[in-house]
Amino acid sequence: MGLIALGVSGGIGAYKAVEVARGLQRSGHEVVTIMTKAAQEFVGPLTFEAITHRPVIHDQFSQGKNSTIEHIQLASSIDALLVAPATANQIGKFAHGIADDFLSTLYLATRAPIVIAPAMNTNMLEHTSVQRNLDLLRSNGVRVVDSETGSLACGWHGDGRLAEPAVIVETVHSLLQPQGSMLGKCLLITAGPTYEDFDPVRFLGNRSSGRMGFALAIEAAKRGARVILVTGPTSLSVPERVEVTKIRSAAEMHVAVMAHVEECDAVIMAAAVADYTPVSGRAEEKQVKGDEVVTVKLKLTPDILAELGKWREGRKLPVLVGFSAECGEDTQRARRKLDAKKIDLIVANDVSRDDAGFDVGTNIATLISQNDEDLRPLQSKPDLARDILDRVERILTRLGKPLEARL
Repeated sequence: MGLIALGVSGGIGAYKAVEVARGLQRSGHEVVTIMTKAAQEFVGPLTFEAITHRPVIHDQFSQGKNSTIEHIQLASSIDALLVAPATANQIGKFAHGIADDFLSTLYLATRAPIVIAPAMNTNMLEHTSVQRNLDLLRSNGVRVVDSETGSLACGWHGDGRLAEPAVIVETVHSLLQPQGSMLGKCLLITAGPTYEDFDPVRFLGNRSSGRMGFALAIEAAKRGARVILVTGPTSLSVPERVEVTKIRSAAEMHVAVMAHVEECDAVIMAAAVADYTPVSGRAEEKQVKGDEVVTVKLKLTPDILAELGKWREGRKLPVLVGFSAECGEDTQRARRKLDAKKIDLIVANDVSRDDAGFDVGTNIATLISQNDEDLRPLQSKPDLARDILDRVERILTRLGKPLEARL
């Protein structure tokens, strides 16, 4: 199996980390333990050494040849980094790149998958700073094993208790046993609206909630793909196992998409990108209300999908999928977009209905390619995401293996 670095930070849940280490071994993994100074106040290093048959690392500046670069050597040899329990302090260090002990330095140095299992007092867990840090880590691809509700060491009853060791072990084990029909593929998916600012208060936007794009990202991750999600402003929670880039404007989305396109097997533009933005850009101060009628000059934003079609000319990949918001079931305009932008598939959805399109949980769409039109019935956005990804998979299969297609 793999070599797992088990990071133990200073919380009462540290005693459960002993069972986590045993569980990882029973699953066939080797374990090396890293303990923070605070963790040693709860469990002694000797306990972990007896279980793992490896020295416990607890001093970043231990004596010995090459001791100062041990975290780099370990970072390149482990198959995963698991931190259980992960305290608010350790989560904050990870989120903000603070490296002042062995564990936080190892976090920055490794490129192995990372799993954390938070455990702390309920109020601490619910604090906006901690939640913001957890969202940031999720957006960076860190897998979070949610804590459980129960009796806490402080005497409270609520959320914050370390997840059961078996759940933590299974999360790590499944992470190292990737499976799915899109394993080895990389998908870039855009979601949500873009906001084109007039001034610090006002903006030009739309009613997109981001649900369709997020559903696509979640489904693609379930199928084993590496997923890069570029999203405009939305209240949706960051999906697990998804790399998230948050943007605000069409110009920012354009930069983010073009920065990743070369590494992707498919790009799905589910975002509702604004067509126009103010010519003068964003004013530094709020514009004072004056005349009864105000004229604002607008200019076209970059047509990201059309640019991708031009960029791809002469290549088979990435597969390009666009969305076309329509008022009614006429698909001719969407088909013209398919041809003009030189893409593989366009999803025409009727946004004039109350039960479909923007800011609702359901959608009705027609999947249009060069050769056919497939009307999908009214269904949940996760169900439509599965239909769209089934179609993308068929296109990728027809094109052959991604590496061979690029060659």
